[in-house]
Amino acid sequence: MAYKVTLVRGDGTGPELTEVTAKVIDATGVKIDWEVVEAGIDIMEKEGTPLPDKTLKSIAKNKIALKGPITTPIGTGFRSVNVAIRKELDLFTCLRPCKSYIGVKSRFSDIDLVVVRENTEDLYAGVEFEEKTDEANKIIELSKGKIRPESAISIKSFSEFGCERIVRFAFDYAVKNNRKKVTAVAKANIMKCTDGMFYRVAREVAKDYEGKIEYEERLIDNMCMQLVQKPELYDVIVLPNLYGDILSDLCAGLVGGLGVAPGANLGKDCAVFEAVHGSAPKYKGLNKVNPMALILSGKMMLDYLGEFDAAKRLEKAVAEVIAEKKCVTYDLGGTAGTSQMGDAIIEKLK
Repeated sequence: MAYKVTLVRGDGTGPELTEVTAKVIDATGVKIDWEVVEAGIDIMEKEGTPLPDKTLKSIAKNKIALKGPITTPIGTGFRSVNVAIRKELDLFTCLRPCKSYIGVKSRFSDIDLVVVRENTEDLYAGVEFEEKTDEANKIIELSKGKIRPESAISIKSFSEFGCERIVRFAFDYAVKNNRKKVTAVAKANIMKCTDGMFYRVAREVAKDYEGKIEYEERLIDNMCMQLVQKPELYDVIVLPNLYGDILSDLCAGLVGGLGVAPGANLGKDCAVFEAVHGSAPKYKGLNKVNPMALILSGKMMLDYLGEFDAAKRLEKAVAEVIAEKKCVTYDLGGTAGTSQMGDAIIEKLK
């Protein structure tokens, strides 16, 4: 029986990346019935929205999706489609493994970190008020001089519920994957109510795993320094939304950049797997970009489905192609195109 999986093509280079990735996953022998849908700038003119209802309904129905990159305008335009999908489907966990592969250029080696980021709260909840509005003025008044007049305002909010479930996810992941330590990261010395809550809840959750998983805390600024000095000291890192977004890119930088960084957004019974890099519209249709991040996201999807042998074989095939450097894209030091690198991985799977 085939697994029913939504395939969101995305925009920019998304369609070619998803096409190659689907072929590679099919080559593992796992039967997938792909339900292809659209999202992003390319479909906006036709549908009037970058996230059509039928796309969201498909993911909600199938409970699992592989998604190509989607453009998010900076400063203006629609809010992120990626954020909208996470919010609508309550995909509260962003899971970002950062692992070194031989053949990928980096200043570091033997990195094996996992970033667990809360997806639904914090400043990314999108509660904002423009300057000079009644709402902004009311908050400025309530601040009793702490906020300058005519300020634009974003609200940072945490809940005990949100903190508890993301920290518990991190500990459960550590147990299931034979990890040794969970590090909670925040800025509780300054943000005493919100980040203070994050640490307080994390300490309570950690008590349930005493003797199984080590627990520690780091301030976000110190953690950035720690990771570029001695990343080998860390294992599973759990963070609120904004810090997690920033630190996950830092960790990707330790292993060679966003082009090699897979990711997943997970809820209670729904999952969306996606590369963490952007859609690179300037390379659209050029058969040039590296498919490794989305293919490794597909590997994570196979693990999620319980297809552990196929996932292991897929990662091994990717690692071999990269190490050989005979058929890799320009960013990995080669001359192959997106589809040619995919074909090389498929050959390894035969």
